Amino acid sequence: MPATDFDAIPVIDLTDARSPDLAARQKVASAIHDACVNVGFFYVKNHRVDESVVAETFKQAHDFFAQPAAVKASVDISKSDMFRGFVGLLKENNDPKNKGELHEGYNLGLETADDPVHADVAGSGNLWPRPEVWPQATKFRLAVLRYYAQVMALGQSLFPLFALALDLPESFFDDKTRKVAAIMRLLWYPALGDAAIDDLTPGIGPHTDFECFTILRQDDVPALQVQNMAGDWIDATYIPETFIINIGDQFARWTNDEFVSTRHRALPATTRDRYSIPFFFGCDPDVRMEPIPTCVSAERPNKYEVMTAGNYVHMRMAEVYTVT
Repeated sequence: MPATDFDAIPVIDLTDARSPDLAARQKVASAIHDACVNVGFFYVKNHRVDESVVAETFKQAHDFFAQPAAVKASVDISKSDMFRGFVGLLKENNDPKNKGELHEGYNLGLETADDPVHADVAGSGNLWPRPEVWPQATKFRLAVLRYYAQVMALGQSLFPLFALALDLPESFFDDKTRKVAAIMRLLWYPALGDAAIDDLTPGIGPHTDFECFTILRQDDVPALQVQNMAGDWIDATYIPETFIINIGDQFARWTNDEFVSTRHRALPATTRDRYSIPFFFGCDPDVRMEPIPTCVSAERPNKYEVMTAGNYVHMRMAEVYTVT
């Protein structure tokens, strides 16, 4: 079915995603399918992520980015070969014509030490501040990991709905998402204040995400915009107690472009600092992205080279980061 253009981002209620009634779950999946085909973005409400956990994680992000340079340097991304740790201002760039992007970040992934399901994954690779460098470090780590665990559960709960949306058994992705590649970021966009806006230093430049989908929590400072097929930028406004889900390039490739990975950007913060927490959810890194059976046919052959999910994401991340 051809996609239709959009001027708003739909809101989907996940209450019936947990219904014992298959028809109720299929209704949610149908709404997700429409959003993934036509927009590539949707909000979710009634998601079961604890709002107190969300609030505490934003507080910890605020505290971390307020620390002196020495604390951030102790976990600088240059010390990681897995793109983990602190990323400084202007160190990322989605467009080589730009000067860099006006945000700082802190990246982390799956923590495996106390997780028997993922015990054979080769270490988390996370870089955590040490208490001798920052007395609040342990509190920061525990709060961030609590959020990570709850949003990870939300992401896992979406795969059966994506399967139904693609006319597949609900269990289709189960064996492909046992040791998922899930990268979470804390982002801080410092307010420009009286400084002039420079188009060559955006908050985050226009881009698509790499993984299957992203689960974003944003604060109430306007910034995120999504580009429709006409080229217009549509505001992804703040809606309390919701997450924004957007399809990434990995899922678009896997579905042979049934699902759309939509360009989006973040404008620079102007009068107030902005914070957001994107959670990039992929499948297991060793999964070969063979085209999903319901997304290919004689009339619609596979468009893409088959490669593993991990190799694809690593290739894309290396294009963005400037590590010095």
